[in-house]
Amino acid sequence: MSSFQCPFCSSSMAISDDTLCKRNVSFESHTGYEYPCGMPENTYSNIELSFYKCPNCNRYTVFAKGVGPSVKDINTILKPQSLAKQFPDYIPEAIRQDYEEACSIANLSPKASATLSRRCLQGMIRDFWTINESNLAKAIDKLKDKIPAPQWRVIDGIRRIGNIGAHMEKDINLIVDIEPDEAQKLIKLIEHLLEQWYINRHEQECLYADIIGIDETKQSERKRTE
Repeated sequence: MSSFQCPFCSSSMAISDDTLCKRNVSFESHTGYEYPCGMPENTYSNIELSFYKCPNCNRYTVFAKGVGPSVKDINTILKPQSLAKQFPDYIPEAIRQDYEEACSIANLSPKASATLSRRCLQGMIRDFWTINESNLAKAIDKLKDKIPAPQWRVIDGIRRIGNIGAHMEKDINLIVDIEPDEAQKLIKLIEHLLEQWYINRHEQECLYADIIGIDETKQSERKRTE
């Protein structure tokens, strides 16, 4: 990772010894030890704490990662609670809540996070596109002619991946796992759609209103001089 975006102020920081410090704590080492950000990970079972210090707002983002066979299942963010972006209030609160919850449990329960991404997608289709099908598959079918084909394919992919968490397989002994990085990719796609649909539309509406306002002002000034 060559850069990191601060979750508090959204500024991007270059990764260096001034912005990233890693400390490892294990059963054998109670005080922890520090190593530079470019140094290879320790091979013993320990908890690696990564501290990112933002040079813009001076706040810390802290991750905990298990290194070694005994603790390899540990992979979580300690501060803030998640890396969820703060989206504007004109995006419906229910959609923002589902998105934020999906972010907060992406490492703890990737299946549940994928299910929430699926639910978030359904809410967005219902609100933004006014497609009110109760069945998400039918809603996505109605969306097919309204958006580019590649975007439609990945949206249908969110639905199918989210189904893994939402519905049990016919064979209850079949377990299909979703990895944390896969859940994070679904979240990134939700963020992309929120920006492309809601934020772009809002910015377009504001720009159009500004241009119309300028035109009305200029026409009024012309009439006064006639």
